[in-house]
Amino acid sequence: MIDIKPEIFTLASKLEKELQNEFLKIDEQAYKNSLKVLNAFHKYNISESHFQDTTGYGYADIGRDTIEKVFASVLGAEDALVRNQFISGSHALNVALFAFLRPNDIMLSITGLPYDTLHEVIGIKENPSSLKAFGIKYEQIDLIEDDFDYVKIEQYLKKQPVKLIHIQRSKGYSTRKSLVIAKVKKVIEFIRTISKDTIIMVDNCYCEFVEDVSPLEVGADIIVGSLIKNLGGGIAPNGAYIAGKRALVTLAAERLTLPGEGREVGPTLGINRQFLQGLYLAPSVVASSLKTAVLTSLLLEKLGYDVEPKASDKRADIVQNIIFNDKDKLIKYTQGIQQASAIDANVLPVPSPMPGYDDDVIMASGSFVQGSSIEISCDGPLRKPYIAYQQGGLTYDYGKIAVLNAVSLLDKH
Repeated sequence: MIDIKPEIFTLASKLEKELQNEFLKIDEQAYKNSLKVLNAFHKYNISESHFQDTTGYGYADIGRDTIEKVFASVLGAEDALVRNQFISGSHALNVALFAFLRPNDIMLSITGLPYDTLHEVIGIKENPSSLKAFGIKYEQIDLIEDDFDYVKIEQYLKKQPVKLIHIQRSKGYSTRKSLVIAKVKKVIEFIRTISKDTIIMVDNCYCEFVEDVSPLEVGADIIVGSLIKNLGGGIAPNGAYIAGKRALVTLAAERLTLPGEGREVGPTLGINRQFLQGLYLAPSVVASSLKTAVLTSLLLEKLGYDVEPKASDKRADIVQNIIFNDKDKLIKYTQGIQQASAIDANVLPVPSPMPGYDDDVIMASGSFVQGSSIEISCDGPLRKPYIAYQQGGLTYDYGKIAVLNAVSLLDKH
């Protein structure tokens, strides 16, 4: 049973009144993105016929092909590859990197160390199947005070040609801030004054519909994201997308399937309706996630914890950090989120090894889709300063219940 302390509920109700202006901004953003989605549906005359599936090779899947046009329109892309054959956002990033890079090419990350699951893909951590194993070079430039190091970027680009620049907007398991579109726009414009041919690829996971402009609309060449995060709306059971310039999307399609067939194959196996319905609901679901994050931020700050972003900060993604500086409190809070989840609420999360991560990770994800981050979830590596990374909330009410339950359990600790 959910056991929320009355004083915690009362405090949250008081804070909600303080947050009305923030909630209004989120609702206005959701309206803009909903209009964008609906216009894309109308542009391509979405009908029940687009829900039909294919099997086997997946030839002539009209629904799949139209869905990709809809996503491209919503994201401001020339083209998009939206497939259930992608296992995760990290898989889509892997496909994109292997599609675009060749031996002796340089991949330059200008947002520091990428997300943990890319370390073996790149070769930061040794793996015989990594980019490094194929002779692809990797360099990185760290952020300075949560912004790009323009001096080092200029020096590096003038020193040697760089095939691909990687920008990760969301913070991953780092302590930095996530990157709003305005910062991404500024650095892309700066890069183009030095190098017009470098591929600029943005990892857009967790960021879709938080603002109403995509990185492609400010000059990025390619963006990648997961459908069990924002754009899947809690409906898509798996999948991811690669969107941007048509020539690059074509290369990615031929790496996902095989040269010569590319995007022409890939059965949808009944997933078309879920992709479309998920995208349709995504603006509202992202808004619920943001409201949950904003309430979490103010509530935990009032209770004496460090949080990032603050409740009134401009947000780039749906992730809310709570810095506990205490291993046991991180564990207890995460367990409280799981306890108030819809699925597997009786399961007690404990820190354990996870593929692709160096540290043990504790994860609450009582979700309808395994590993979904757009549903209420919370996780974090067992390393200092013991940060909880909370995401999602299919509805604000369910998100609020989970947070209040976690805080009540934490208060008992």
